[in-house]
Amino acid sequence: MRCSGLQRAESDFGSLEMPSSTLCTHAMTESATAAPHSAALGQNSQAILAFLAFLLQFAPFQHMEAAHCMYLIEKASLRFYPAGDIITQASDGPASHWFLIRQGLVTGQRINPHNNSHTDELLLSAGDSFPMAALVGDRPTRTTYLATEDTFCLVLDRDAFVQLLKVSEPFRAFALHGVSSLLSELQLQVQAQAHASLGAHFSLTAPVSDLALRNPVTCAPDVSLRQAVQTMHTHQVGSVVIVDHLLTPMGIFTLRDLRRVIADSTLSLNTPVSSLMTPDPIAVSPGASLFDAALIMAEHHIAHVCVASNGLLVGVLSERDLFALQRVDLVHLARAIRQADSLDALQRHRAGLSRLVDAMLAHGADAGQITRMITQLNDHTTSRVIELVLREQGNPGFDFAWLVFGSQARGEQALVTDQDNAIIFQADSDEDASTKRNVLLPLAQAINQALDRCGLTLCRGNIMAGNPDLCLSTTEWRRRFDDIIRSPNPAHILEASIFFDLRPLWGNDCGFEALQQHLLAEVADHPDFQRLLAQAALQYPPAPGTLRTWLAKTMGGPGPELDLKRHGLAPFTDAIRVLALAAGIPQACTHERLKRLAAFKIIKPDDATAWSEACRYLQLVRLQLHQRQASQGAEPSNTLQVDRLNNLQRRMLREALRQVRHAQALLAYRYRL
Repeated sequence: MRCSGLQRAESDFGSLEMPSSTLCTHAMTESATAAPHSAALGQNSQAILAFLAFLLQFAPFQHMEAAHCMYLIEKASLRFYPAGDIITQASDGPASHWFLIRQGLVTGQRINPHNNSHTDELLLSAGDSFPMAALVGDRPTRTTYLATEDTFCLVLDRDAFVQLLKVSEPFRAFALHGVSSLLSELQLQVQAQAHASLGAHFSLTAPVSDLALRNPVTCAPDVSLRQAVQTMHTHQVGSVVIVDHLLTPMGIFTLRDLRRVIADSTLSLNTPVSSLMTPDPIAVSPGASLFDAALIMAEHHIAHVCVASNGLLVGVLSERDLFALQRVDLVHLARAIRQADSLDALQRHRAGLSRLVDAMLAHGADAGQITRMITQLNDHTTSRVIELVLREQGNPGFDFAWLVFGSQARGEQALVTDQDNAIIFQADSDEDASTKRNVLLPLAQAINQALDRCGLTLCRGNIMAGNPDLCLSTTEWRRRFDDIIRSPNPAHILEASIFFDLRPLWGNDCGFEALQQHLLAEVADHPDFQRLLAQAALQYPPAPGTLRTWLAKTMGGPGPELDLKRHGLAPFTDAIRVLALAAGIPQACTHERLKRLAAFKIIKPDDATAWSEACRYLQLVRLQLHQRQASQGAEPSNTLQVDRLNNLQRRMLREALRQVRHAQALLAYRYRL
């Protein structure tokens, strides 16, 4: 008996249980000449269930309805390709079949779209399929797929493929977005793992509107302090928003403000609340994520944010709202760090950072959000350490600013990190600069040592403010940057890769903004320097050759190792830095740089998205690795044992490393390297 198509499949196979009296047979769609390489599926119920079990091991099939998987099985044929056979290629014309590898290995060879002198090779194995994009676009594939070893593929003709696209949303999402569509599934896996130790279910990606008080407590600006406090007490809230007649937020008055008022015995309870409020309160939109709101609270040391739509108040989100029921206590930890009265207190507070990462993973934060959070808490730690050292040793009597380089400047720090910092100050002459440097160096060295006590370890390369070569006046920094750019040598190129991701963290401007503008202008005027910087960014060795095979097919026994920083994150950040500096982009954050590069049409928007996702995935794997090492009391490192990855993680890692090669190929093409 033969099934009549998708409708019949839906009626007969609406669940995973197969009717014992009904068997689906496959109508062979291949020509007679193809018969020796093809076999019909669904000859008996055991075969059907075996193929169904195979599909359910892999995304997106595990998320598809059973009827749609059964339709795929009914319409597909099983075809054998001996090692060395070309399965499909551009000269075959518009793609007419979709191939799903059942067993074996397939190599995809394609001229790199960013550099036609490079050929990309992608190794595919069981559960991988091709050529999706060509079928969706009704065009020839741009990749030549050949069997690396004896291979069996499930083969679906284009009509059946198109029908499956129409009826199955998971299959359609995978066809349109490829492996990147699986990132959200991986995030759910990570979230579930973190839940095992934390329990509470809540997503930081949820919009503020899900949690904010929708009927905020408000008052007019002429209301007295007594009336405002009575209103807060009546409604049992910690704030009141002062609004005009249109409900435009004018200010906010909180319990913290009340404590300040009580401390000032000269103030009358009849004083208008408008004279005591914090004006122009910080507001977020209803669609902003709860993580964004938490980050704003932590950054500005506040416990309430207004929720405004088109400038009008629609709600209030409080720290108490955000962190009830075991939610992430980012604001509390940030405030505790900023208010710590000693280095010992700072050390105690920072001990909770690892658990906070676990909590954020459990609550749905992605790797980019977590690295921003870690960086912000490290920023708060650094600021508080500077203040504590100045309180102990005294203010130097003139302004200076604390700069950070590298991952801290980019906002991309992991739990394991060291210091990369410097000092900038203004001076009237070289003699004045020398005098001020002698005053600042003992302070800087004390700050470096204190940060080391707080877990931000000393830099082995001495890239720290306590180094006299990194405690410079604005004029001296300009000379140093000019020397790097105008007289490039290996040492200067290395310095550029460190110093040209920079950001002021503490203190007044001290000429930093003008220095950064000068730096970008100099880089733009020296294409030979850009080329050398690009050349250096391409010097990272490729991932081990055995890794690609292992990721495609579990070989048994322990898998190879991968240095996540050396083979993944560093090549990405270095390549993108070169493109951003050449384009005059001042932001240091890799993801922000990618957005700007796409906006300037230097890279394609699709590439910006794919590279950003790949970078986030590599950061996520690194975060998990550091968490696992910390829980086991192991020495922290960036070396990943890839045999710890599940099937989905291996596919994502393989795709991320492919995107690293794409970014490098674009850089090589742009600078003719």
